[in-house]
Amino acid sequence: MSLAQIFSRAQEGVKSTEVCVEVHISNGLPALSIVGMPETAVKESKDRVRGALINSQFEFPSRRITINLAPADLPKEGGRFDLAIAIGILAASGQIPVDSLQQYEFTGELALSGEIRPVNSIIPMSVACKQAGRKLVCPVHNASEAALVNQSTVLGAKHLLDVCAHLNNVNLLRPCNPPDWSRETNSAPDMADVQGQPHAKRALEIAAAGGHSLLMIGPPGTGKTMLSSRLPGILPDMSESEALETASIASISGYGIQAKDWKRRPFRAPHHTASGVALVGGGSNPRPGEISLAHNGIMFLDELPEFDRKVLEVLREPMESGRIIISRAARQAEFPAKFQLIAAMNPCPCGYLGDLQGRCNCTGDQVTRYRQKISGPLMDRIDMHIEVPALPMKDLRKNSAPQGETSKKIRQRVEKSRQLQMDRNGTINAQLNTRHINDSCQLLDDDMQLLEQAMSKLGLSMRAHQKILKLSRTIADLDGKTRIQTAHLSEALSYRQLDRNPAG
Repeated sequence: MSLAQIFSRAQEGVKSTEVCVEVHISNGLPALSIVGMPETAVKESKDRVRGALINSQFEFPSRRITINLAPADLPKEGGRFDLAIAIGILAASGQIPVDSLQQYEFTGELALSGEIRPVNSIIPMSVACKQAGRKLVCPVHNASEAALVNQSTVLGAKHLLDVCAHLNNVNLLRPCNPPDWSRETNSAPDMADVQGQPHAKRALEIAAAGGHSLLMIGPPGTGKTMLSSRLPGILPDMSESEALETASIASISGYGIQAKDWKRRPFRAPHHTASGVALVGGGSNPRPGEISLAHNGIMFLDELPEFDRKVLEVLREPMESGRIIISRAARQAEFPAKFQLIAAMNPCPCGYLGDLQGRCNCTGDQVTRYRQKISGPLMDRIDMHIEVPALPMKDLRKNSAPQGETSKKIRQRVEKSRQLQMDRNGTINAQLNTRHINDSCQLLDDDMQLLEQAMSKLGLSMRAHQKILKLSRTIADLDGKTRIQTAHLSEALSYRQLDRNPAG
C-alpha cells in the first residue's frame, strides 16, 4: 500500500485539533515534501524522521514521499508530528501493518537515534483523544501526565522500535495507570504558624469560602505575604473538570503538572516587573500568561503599586469575564482566566504610615499619589480591602509555637460553605450573576436602608453594591444562616477599607 493515514493533534489555544497525517509514496526522483501549513520545526521533521528510521534499522524509501497535514488551513508547529510521520512512512511502505492504525493517535518528537522525546500540551491531546474513542501513543515521559485524564488509554513508548513492536503484536505496550494523587500530602504552609492578625485570618477565610478578591494594606513585615501563601491550604480541591482545565493550561505552557499538584489550586505570584504580555499571554502563536496559569486558583500580586499601571489595567476585563482573548492578524486564541486576586501593598511610599513610633515622613500628597497608582476601576473590582497592622511587641514576645487554628480546621468550614453555595446556585458567591443575587441576597428593609446609606456616604458604584451583597452572602453561609442578617452586612461593609479612607 502506498497511502497511509495516521491521526495526531495540533495545539489551538487550549484545544487540541485533530490532524490527519496522510503519507503517499509514489514513483519518481527521491524526495520528501510536507504540505499543510507546516512551520519551520515541522518542515525539519523530515530530517529527524529519516535519521530515526535509518538508525532503527528500517528502510527509508528511495521514492517520492508526499506528506499532507490536514486540515491544510490550520498552522502546524513543533516536533509533535515526528512520530506520526514516521509511522505513516512505515505503513505506506509496507514495513508495518495498517489494519489497526485507525484506533490510535500518535504524538512525539523523534531523536535521530529513534528515541521519542516529550512534547507540550499533552493533557488537551489526551482529552480529545479519549473523546474520539482512540488510544494515545505518546512519549513515556508524557504518559503519566496524559493518564491523569479519567478513562483515557495512554500508551507510553521510549523508542520508535517499541511502537512498531506494539503495532506488529510482538511486544505490546502496557496502558499507563494514572498516578495516585490522593496519597500525596498537602504541603501548603499551615495557617497555625501565623501569630496574631485575627482580622486578616478571618478575611482570608471569607475570601476562600466565596472566592472573593482581597487587598491587604499594612507596613512591611506584618505578615501579608505569609498570610497569602497559606490561602491554598484552606481552599478545597478542584473538581475533575476544573482540574482538567487548569492542567491543560499548564500543559500547553510547557510547565506540565505533577501528580502531587493534581486538583490542587495553582498559586501564581509574578514579580512586580512583569509586563502586560507576561500576565495576559501573547506571541505570534498565542501562549497563556500568568492570568490563565492562575485559572481556578490564586493570583498573588505583592507590592501592588509597584506594578506598572498599564500592567494592572489588563486585570480588569478577565476579573469580570473570566477569560482572555488574544487576537492576532491571522488567528485568535481564547484562554480561561477565572482567578482569585490576592494583593498586598504598603500604606504609603515609605511603608510606615500610622506607625506608633512616628517613622513615616510622607506628606498627604505623596500618600495620595502612591494610592492612585491603582486606578479606581480596578479597586472597585476588588471585593475586600483590609488593614494588616504591625503586631505589638507583647505579642512578638510570646512563644512562637502555633497557637491559632490549623488550615485543616478552617478548610472544613470553607468546604461546607462552598457546598451550600453550589447546592443553591451551582457556583461560588463571587461568580453570582444578577439573577442569583436577586434570588439569594435579599435584605430586610432596615438592612437595605443601611446599605443605601453606606453607598451614599462612600460613593460606591453599583458593582461595589453587588460585591457587598455577595460578600454578605458568603459571611452568612459561613455562619450557617439562610438569610443575610445585619451583622453579616455590617461585616461586609467593614471590608471596604479604602472606600472609607482613600488617602490614609
